[in-house]
Amino acid sequence: MNIRYKNTSVNIIENVYEPSEDSFLLADAVLSEIRESERLLEVGCGSGLISAVIKANTKASVIGIDINPHAAKCTKENGIDVIRGDLLSCIKGRFDLIIFNPPYLPTGDGERQKGWLNVALDGGYDGRKVIYRFLEDAGRCLVPGGKILMLVSSLSGIDEIRSQMFSLGYIVEDNRHEKYMYEQLIVLSASKK
Repeated sequence: MNIRYKNTSVNIIENVYEPSEDSFLLADAVLSEIRESERLLEVGCGSGLISAVIKANTKASVIGIDINPHAAKCTKENGIDVIRGDLLSCIKGRFDLIIFNPPYLPTGDGERQKGWLNVALDGGYDGRKVIYRFLEDAGRCLVPGGKILMLVSSLSGIDEIRSQMFSLGYIVEDNRHEKYMYEQLIVLSASKK
C-alpha cells in the first residue's frame, strides 16, 4: 500500500500501523512547530510517514525509532534513518524536538491483538501505560529549550496526561485538535520549565 501526503509518498508493509487521522494531525503539528535546522526524533515511527514529511518539507534532520522490526524495516525502506528500540531506552543523544504518536487506546485483556500491530495500538487498561513510560524518560533526550509534540486522545484522559506532564516539570500547551465521531485528538506541545 502506498500513501501520499504533503510532498511525500511512503509504502506500508504488513504488520505496520497504517497512517490515519492521528498521523496526519501530528505531521501538520510538527510542520507548524519546526525550525529548519533542528534535530528531531520520531518515537514509534511506524511506517516513517511523519519523518518522511519532515524530510521532504524542511531542512531538519530526523531519525525514527520503533520496537516493531517490521516498522523499522518499513521506515528504512521509506528513506528514513531508524533505530530498532523500545521508546527512548537506547537513545544517547539530545534532540530539539521529540515527536510521539503513542498507543493511546484503552485496551483490556480480551481486546489485545496478536503480533506486532498490538504494540502500536495497546495503551494499557487506561490508554496511558506507554505514554507515562515515555514521559518519564523524555526529558533526558531534549536539548535545553527542546519540545515534545505528542498526540493524545480523549479516550485516554487528556487531563490526566497533562497533569502527569506538569508534575514532571513541563509547560504544556495545545498545538492543534480535531474532533472525530467518538473521540477528540489533541497534539500537546511540552517543554521543560
